[in-house]
Amino acid sequence: MSETLQATDDVEASSPAEAEADASSEPQSQSKTEDLLVQEGDIAGDYLERLLDLLDYDGDIDLDVEGGRAVVSIDGGEDLAKLVGPRGNVLESLQELTRLAVQQETGVRSRLMLDIAQWRAGRRAELAELGRSTAEKVLASGERARLHPMTPFERKVVHDSVASIAGVHSESEGEEPQRRVIIFPKP
Repeated sequence: MSETLQATDDVEASSPAEAEADASSEPQSQSKTEDLLVQEGDIAGDYLERLLDLLDYDGDIDLDVEGGRAVVSIDGGEDLAKLVGPRGNVLESLQELTRLAVQQETGVRSRLMLDIAQWRAGRRAELAELGRSTAEKVLASGERARLHPMTPFERKVVHDSVASIAGVHSESEGEEPQRRVIIFPKP
């Protein structure tokens, strides 16, 4: 405990020059975070490339960093729809396996997002429209609406869409896998 207090006292006693150096290290920290996300993407890309080779599927792997997470996309092959599965179930499982492969290599839990054959991009557009149209119905009727159970990814897209419309708000209720979005009129 005395070490913690001593460290706090040292911070308070730092000079203006040291404070300025700390402030200039923020972009360096941001760069370090982005480097770690790029590393996650590289590890995930290698893992998924080996998987595609084992399955003898064609696909181009694209790595990116968006919104504070690594994003890996696989596009191009005819067989890729099999890796998405019904309602994205296979895709969700592959994403989790890829996250585990990254964690095994880095020792850090990954929030990596995987998209295959642009399924998530298309689903995001569908869900944004569902959230918007349902929110408008709730606004017009004054009655709340319950949507069908969704994955965390799907619920987030709906919540974001509902948040862009004044006069309504949304919440999630229930337990996985039956967790769903409810849209309410604001009082």
